[in-house]
Amino acid sequence: MFKIPNEVDRDRVLEQYKVLAKTAVKDGKPYITSITAGPTVPDPRNKGFNLAVKTTFASLEDMRYYDTECEAHRALKAVVGPVREDTVMAYYQSVL
Repeated sequence: MFKIPNEVDRDRVLEQYKVLAKTAVKDGKPYITSITAGPTVPDPRNKGFNLAVKTTFASLEDMRYYDTECEAHRALKAVVGPVREDTVMAYYQSVL
């Protein structure tokens, strides 16, 4: 989840997620199972986070690759970094 105060910047970030979905590859093949991104519903419990993203991977190894080596993710961070406030809220879940 992100805090991005400017609506134009949020739109740019959402567009970059579309680019990420098309360009993120590992060993020459797409490796992200799914990406869902959009604005949060305005609510005080959001604590200012106004953009939510769910990225799903087939394995923990793929998620670690995304965090450390993926060029498409680096390009996304270059867009997000200058426009976000505060920290990024992230959590990781394993499905049994």
